[in-house]
Amino acid sequence: MSDLRTLPVPDGLDGMRVDAGLSKLLGLSRTAVAALTDSGDVLVDGQPAGKSDRLVAGSWLEISLPAPAQPVTVQAVPVPGLVVLHEDEDIVVVDKPVGVAVHPSPGWNGPTVVGGLAAAGLRISTSGAAERQGVVHRLDAGTTGVMVVAKSEHAYTVLKRAFKERTVEKVYHALVQGHPDPSRGTIDAPIDRHPKHDYKFAVVAGGRPSVTHYEVTEAFRAASLLDVHLETGRTHQIRVHFSALRHPCVGDLTYGADPALAKRLGLSRQWLQAKTLAFHHPADGQWVSFSSTYPEDLANALETLRAEN
Repeated sequence: MSDLRTLPVPDGLDGMRVDAGLSKLLGLSRTAVAALTDSGDVLVDGQPAGKSDRLVAGSWLEISLPAPAQPVTVQAVPVPGLVVLHEDEDIVVVDKPVGVAVHPSPGWNGPTVVGGLAAAGLRISTSGAAERQGVVHRLDAGTTGVMVVAKSEHAYTVLKRAFKERTVEKVYHALVQGHPDPSRGTIDAPIDRHPKHDYKFAVVAGGRPSVTHYEVTEAFRAASLLDVHLETGRTHQIRVHFSALRHPCVGDLTYGADPALAKRLGLSRQWLQAKTLAFHHPADGQWVSFSSTYPEDLANALETLRAEN
């Protein structure tokens, strides 16, 4: 059984490729949209559309979507290495280990923060989609560090607004290849889905506004340690911005890092740590700040570089 949708092409999608435009319109990957066009499930003004065809504002779309899959559910499974930094009636702050997603999603069968909290008997907010209740922001599975989850419904509402309005201070430490010039600056470059690879993001004209502030705090022969402040919070923002500058995060093979350097430093993922998170506490408005510690793989990589200096 399919889900048939009939709607006009919005003005904002005029001139876009079918795969790119419908990806934005439907929230699907471009690969998924291409599969729909290949099977003849996308009609424009009654005619089958190809993925590379161009959309025309006002044209009528008929899209046959597959029936929704079974909802993803949270499994209460203990997560080794998930450290609770702070807990009260409204929030729980954790130091997330590597290889742990924040919440379940299609295609992810590994451990999650919400599953680990459930296994620990911690109640979290029921606001949000069933698989991501209490989640107000996310970290990549390969990124470690501090994050907050809402426990009360009030905290969920307040924190979601704070992240949207950018009143939360997010500080990351990133080890990038080479030596950024200038050593202190701002990257203001829009980010959107990569035009060719759905699993990646890229600096793209017309993408979502994305701003990253950085400062070099320690320089090595092959790399630089940065203090990074995010003004916005796009998916993979730090990884994409520094890759665009040709200074990818060390170990980030997805975004062009040197595999030889990663191997020499014993890294199997990007060197990126969510170091500090600060915000107004949803209960009383007091400014609170929480920090994480480097896990063993990141700390060892730094020590190797320092020994070579």
